[in-house]
Amino acid sequence: MAGLVVIAIFVIAALLAPWIAPYDPIATSWSRIRKPPSELYWFGTDENGRDVFSRVLWGARASLMAGVISVFAAGCFGVPLGLLAGMAGGWVDGLVSRVADAMLSVPFLILAIALAAFLGPALENAMLAIAISATPIFVRLARGMALDAKGAEWVDASRAIGNPMFVTATRHVLPNILPPLLVQATLAIAEAIIAEASLSFLGLGQQPPNPSWGSMLNGAQRFLTQAPWMSIYPGLAIFLVVLAFNLVGDGLRDALDPRSEAR
Repeated sequence: MAGLVVIAIFVIAALLAPWIAPYDPIATSWSRIRKPPSELYWFGTDENGRDVFSRVLWGARASLMAGVISVFAAGCFGVPLGLLAGMAGGWVDGLVSRVADAMLSVPFLILAIALAAFLGPALENAMLAIAISATPIFVRLARGMALDAKGAEWVDASRAIGNPMFVTATRHVLPNILPPLLVQATLAIAEAIIAEASLSFLGLGQQPPNPSWGSMLNGAQRFLTQAPWMSIYPGLAIFLVVLAFNLVGDGLRDALDPRSEAR
């Protein structure tokens, strides 16, 4: 519940950023370069005189949007493929599984960086790279759950009354495997936010002067001793959001686990 509260705070702050941000996040001012936190600038200012608090608020939009949209796209593409592989079996299962295994053999972040570098530096391309990198996880999970459900009596009953494989998979199998998919999606959002911050830090995500937590950390690394607030607040934002999504994922896993209900 604490994680859910933190996520709600960041989502509300991101949605209301145009109204609650005290300054323009990309407006520079040579008279307020690297000002420490104060009543006027709550989180201080950066190397170009931009308000860090305003940039953190606007950066939440890029990070949360990248996390949610990329994972949603990965689920929309990976879950049907996994269901198809698990329910169809044969060469279809072999082909889908081998492609997913090949992608999973490359670390998630390395694959995302390689795809983002190939597609070009932009937030949309970073989101596409993260979505492609996260798809095999949903393919394997949906396939495994479909294989488990394939031998259940209620699946045999659906086939016995003449339902085709597509109807059985979407109307009967999919609703029964949604809880673990929901848990995986919540945990994947946290990983996607880290990936977006990493890509932006490397210059492959949100492009300056538009704010992103990762690009803010990239600009702050040269001033760690002179202006530590430039790195503290975007780093703290990443830490809190990722921790909150992991806490919510753990809570959902406990709440949706049928074994815990039986106990």
